[in-house]
Amino acid sequence: MWLPVTLVLFLAFQGNFYEQGMKALDEKRYQDAVQSFTSAIAAEPKDYSLYFNLALAYSLMGKDADAIPQYQKALELKPDLYQANLNIGISLLRGKRGAEAVPYLTSAVSEKPKEYRPNYYLGAALLASGEFAKAETAYTAALAIDPKSPDTELGLAHALEKQNRLADAAPHFQKAADANPNYRDDLLELAALYEAQQPAEAIALYQQFPENPGAQERLGALLLQSGKVADAIPHFEAAVAKSPTVANRAALATGYLKNNEPDKALPVVEKILSADPNDFDIRMLHARIIRDQRKFPEAATEFLRATQMRPDSPQAWSELANVEVMAEDFPAALNALDRVAALHAEKPGHVFLRAIVLDKIKDRKPALENYERFLTLSNGQFPDEEFKARQRARILKRELNK
Repeated sequence: MWLPVTLVLFLAFQGNFYEQGMKALDEKRYQDAVQSFTSAIAAEPKDYSLYFNLALAYSLMGKDADAIPQYQKALELKPDLYQANLNIGISLLRGKRGAEAVPYLTSAVSEKPKEYRPNYYLGAALLASGEFAKAETAYTAALAIDPKSPDTELGLAHALEKQNRLADAAPHFQKAADANPNYRDDLLELAALYEAQQPAEAIALYQQFPENPGAQERLGALLLQSGKVADAIPHFEAAVAKSPTVANRAALATGYLKNNEPDKALPVVEKILSADPNDFDIRMLHARIIRDQRKFPEAATEFLRATQMRPDSPQAWSELANVEVMAEDFPAALNALDRVAALHAEKPGHVFLRAIVLDKIKDRKPALENYERFLTLSNGQFPDEEFKARQRARILKRELNK
């Protein structure tokens, strides 16, 4: 039986477009392949292989958003098409759509359970969608097929870590890093997780990164927390040498101060302030260092700058009041104490300090009133200061009664 001429031409065009598309795919002319397969689909819209190859061309061009609907059409026509299920799952994963990828990759695994790629990508999709226990199962299956895969080791490590099973995750992080140097930085993530509960393990991991300033800063911080101040300082110094950020310099200054080396801390703090003179916390630290060197007028100037930055800071006004007393600028000290009171932050110590200032300027009656007020507020909390307050109160009463 002879076919009609129009049908013969139709089939010839379809075959020609398909062959052109396949040839373009082989030669990596993906845009030409897209055009050919699109034309072939117009001629024969029920051929699943045309949709699959069109999707493949888009995938190879990195156009996953265009590939996904074509894979879906191929699967509508042939639901058990393994490569389409696998490819659409990968495309969805690359588009950060892990939950949508799971059913396709589950189908791919059921079709070829002994293949590495569907198991691996199913693990990745489950991890991305927050199904960590299922991700562990999929990664374990993939690792059984390819025991040397660093990608799977890393995926399994993250699946275990997300289940708070750090002890189980740790060897997989290490194996991934040993097999692929690009994955070494993931050990830093593990170290960060260890910090709160297992600082010794975190320290051991950070020690593997002598060239990483962030790791050195964290190593120094952990040593500082554990009381190993002198051991911490070289790590802070290494961090600053490679990355002189405000945070690294502040950590180094803190280390010097805790190691009773304020002379070393001071230039570090001054470098921070030269870069950012409006850093309140560093300004306060700078003022305290100068105060501890007994440079009281200079410290008062710094604390005053801090109050200008944050007029609502009771701490800054309190520190200013104390150092003004040491500098014997009593009017300035009273003004600072008034600001503390105006902020409703006055404590017994402030009242005692006010009494001392008033006593020094021989304003006896207000001084007595504040000593007595301090004794009422203190209620046995500050025995040394209470003893002094009682002694001065008795003396002032005698003087006022003369």
